[in-house]
Amino acid sequence: MKTVRRIRRRLLSLLLVAPFIAVAACSGSSGAGGDDKQVTLTYAIWDQAQAAAMKQIITEFHAKHPNIDVQVQVTPWESYWTKLQTSVTAGTGPDVFWMTMVYAKYYATGGGTAPLDDQINKSKLDMSAYVPAVTKAYTVNGKVYGVPKDVNGFGLCYNMKLFDAAKVKYPDESWTWSDVVAAAQKLTNPKQGVYGFVAPEADELSWYLTVPQVGGQVISPDGKSSGYDQSATIQGIQFWTDMITKYHVSPTLQQTTDTDPLAMLTSGKVAMRYCGSWEPEEIAAVPYGKANIGIAPLPAGPGGNRSYYSNGLANSMSAKTKHPDQAWEFLQFLGSDRAAEIQAKTGTVIPAYQGHADAYAKAMPEFDLQVFVDHLKYAQPFPASTDTAAWRDAATKQFADAWTGKSSVADVSRHVAETMNGALAKEQR
Repeated sequence: MKTVRRIRRRLLSLLLVAPFIAVAACSGSSGAGGDDKQVTLTYAIWDQAQAAAMKQIITEFHAKHPNIDVQVQVTPWESYWTKLQTSVTAGTGPDVFWMTMVYAKYYATGGGTAPLDDQINKSKLDMSAYVPAVTKAYTVNGKVYGVPKDVNGFGLCYNMKLFDAAKVKYPDESWTWSDVVAAAQKLTNPKQGVYGFVAPEADELSWYLTVPQVGGQVISPDGKSSGYDQSATIQGIQFWTDMITKYHVSPTLQQTTDTDPLAMLTSGKVAMRYCGSWEPEEIAAVPYGKANIGIAPLPAGPGGNRSYYSNGLANSMSAKTKHPDQAWEFLQFLGSDRAAEIQAKTGTVIPAYQGHADAYAKAMPEFDLQVFVDHLKYAQPFPASTDTAAWRDAATKQFADAWTGKSSVADVSRHVAETMNGALAKEQR
C-alpha cells in the first residue's frame, strides 16, 4: 500500500530523503533567545512540496536570530515515523519536528515531545489565534504539546476536459453521492482507458470523508471503542468499494497501488478524485493538471450532511533537545502570524493561524481554493487515540479485502472493529 500511503500523506511520488541546510551559518552574532553561542537546530518535516515555504520562514527567522541556524531534514512519510521514534528514543532526534494528530497523544504520553505550557505562559503566546480544534488535538492531559501549523479542507477535484468531452455538467455545491456515481458512469470510457472516478483505499482521502456524512464513527467520542461495526460506518465505506466492484467506474486497488491516484487525475486517466487542500500546488506542477483540473465542493451524503474528518499539523519540540531556549524561539516563529502568511501566500496549506484563509484562497488563481476554506466549518476531529497506529494500520490492511471484492465491507468492518477494540483495551490498562 506504499503509493496509497504516499497520497494520504502529501508526498511527491519520487520523494527521496533529502536533508538540506536552509540557512548559512553566521558566526559571532547575537540574537534573541538563549545566549550568544552559535547553535544549530534540526527541523524534521516530511513534505518536499512545502520545503520552499519552510526555507523562506527559516531565512526570516535567521535574520532575527542570527545566532540560531536551522538544518531542515525532509524524510518521506513511509520512513519518517520510524526514523523519528528511533532517534528520539536514543536522544539524537531533531530539536523541532512536524507532528500529526494521529501520533500527538503517543509522543506526548511517551515522553517524546515536550510540554510547552511554561514557555507559552512566559512568552505570552496567544493560543487563541489558532483554529481551536487543532489546538485541542495537541492538548494532552491539560498540557500543550504542539504549536498549530495548518488545518485540512477537502473538495472534489475534476477534469474539465473530460467533463466537456462527455458533455457532463461540472460538479457544484448541490452534488451528493448519487451525482458522483451518475457522472462517473457517463465519464468512464474503457476504450480510451479513462475512469470516471478513483477510489483509493486510503482512509483520509476516502472513507474519512464519507463516514461522518451518514452519522458513522471510526472511534467513539470517549476514545474507548471502535465504530467500524456500526451500520452507518459501513455505509460510508461501501460508497468507495461500490465504485470498483459494483459500478466499475474506478481503477482497481492494484492499479491505484501501482500508480499514484493523483497522477491518474493530472494525466487525464480519471475524471474525478476527492482531494485535500495541500494538493493544488502538486496539481499545478503538472501542466496538464494546471490547465484542466477544477475544484468543487465535497459532495454531501444522502441526507445532505457534509461533515468530514480533518487532520492538522503542529510543530513540536523534542523533550530531549539540548537547546530548549533556541528551539522555543524557533517554535514561536513557526507559529507566528508572519509564518502563517508565508504558507498561505504559497497556497501550500491553510494555516491554523486564523485570519490567513483568504490569502490561501487567492494564492493560486487557476484554482478555486475558496472551496477548501468554505468546507472547514464541516470539519470533525480526526480519529485518534493514544496509540492510533496500533489499530489504524491494521484497518488499512484489512480493508484491502473489501476493495478487491474478496470480502464484503460489512464482514471486514466487523473484523476491523474487533482488532481495534482489542488495541484500545490495551491502551486503557
